[in-house]
Amino acid sequence: MTMTIGQAFDRIYGADAPVDFEAFDGSRGGSGQGMRIRLVSREGLNYLLTAPGDLGLARAYLTDQLVIDGVDEGDPYDLLRLFQVELKTRRPNVGDLRELVPLVRQYGLRVPELPAIETPGPLRRLAKGVRHGRSRDAEAIHHHYDVSNTFYEMLLGPSMAYTCACYPSDDATLEEAQAHKFDLVCRKLGLKPGMRLLDVGCGWGGMVRHAVENYGVTALGVTLSEQQAEWAQAMIAERGLTGRAEVRFQDYRDVEEAGFDAVSSIGLTEHIGPENYPEYFRFLRSRLRDRGRLLNHCITRRDNRHPGIPVRGFINRYVFPDGGLTGSGDIVRAMEDEGFEVHHQENLRTHYARTTRAWCKNLSANWDKCVVEAGRPTARVWGLYLAGSSLAFERNEIQLHQVLATRTDRGGGADYPLRPDFGV
Repeated sequence: MTMTIGQAFDRIYGADAPVDFEAFDGSRGGSGQGMRIRLVSREGLNYLLTAPGDLGLARAYLTDQLVIDGVDEGDPYDLLRLFQVELKTRRPNVGDLRELVPLVRQYGLRVPELPAIETPGPLRRLAKGVRHGRSRDAEAIHHHYDVSNTFYEMLLGPSMAYTCACYPSDDATLEEAQAHKFDLVCRKLGLKPGMRLLDVGCGWGGMVRHAVENYGVTALGVTLSEQQAEWAQAMIAERGLTGRAEVRFQDYRDVEEAGFDAVSSIGLTEHIGPENYPEYFRFLRSRLRDRGRLLNHCITRRDNRHPGIPVRGFINRYVFPDGGLTGSGDIVRAMEDEGFEVHHQENLRTHYARTTRAWCKNLSANWDKCVVEAGRPTARVWGLYLAGSSLAFERNEIQLHQVLATRTDRGGGADYPLRPDFGV
């Protein structure tokens, strides 16, 4: 018994699927209407068969073995919505896929040659050290953040803020929303002139500069990206903030100063792994004075049922090596178990959906320049990543939580108002 690839497509998605699918064996599938998809080689088929789901699709797409006519490579939102929403609902049960055995026998399966841009799997990463060891963390951060500062300027816009914005209104711009986010964090932390702020995982220093310029504090930021630190220090000097603001190329665990009035952690927790939360929050608490505040801002799962399970598939191999997420409940519990008193938490999921859509539009608008700066493979990965993230936030598959806590002293003092009004 033989089977064409077009027949296999129809077995999985149905002959009325809203696409025009064509395979290298000359067969066709789908309704013939909608997006035109071409599988151009056996290599592409092998990617799809050996890694069903988003990883196989990404491999075939990134190597041009799966070609989608007319797709916006900088903003492939419509493409991903097709595969992750419209076609995904048509997939049969796993048992029904046994009908595709003739296709597998016909073309065979082999370990594919992975795209050059893909990071090694978990076993091969052991060459860089144990998961979340210092050298391996540094390598993961280098992979994600040291693409090119020029590339990020085109992607993120003038704020150079690579974390969820907070939109004060439906018609707010990305830049307005990023400034609003930094102001929200400053107000939650209760910053006042003369205070000292530590910002861990500070990126390009946006929070550091905003707090110093608008709230009169002195601030230290640390990042494991050397390119980020160099860019941030240059901007600090350009704005005349030297002496009041500093960004170091440093592991947060090596910060020796203590007695800070406030600590902000914006987008770092995703990188350290839920299993390391106790040590992480214990360290941050040790950097704070009594009654000082911590604001933790990070991507979360929508439940707490899978603590410690790392992010897998496309995201793990191409975007966030060694990343890990859990629910906001696990974060609150870890903070409380390490001596913090949690006062407030807020879910900004819908704001992150807007933020990633804005980044996608920036990437699309600057596509040719981004390709020159970072290379087409990297630019395409970012298009897939941001468009897929938009969908995930929109569909409540992942969330973004801010959790505010104090290092309450032994007498119960927290310097926290009876009814806080963050004023933004």
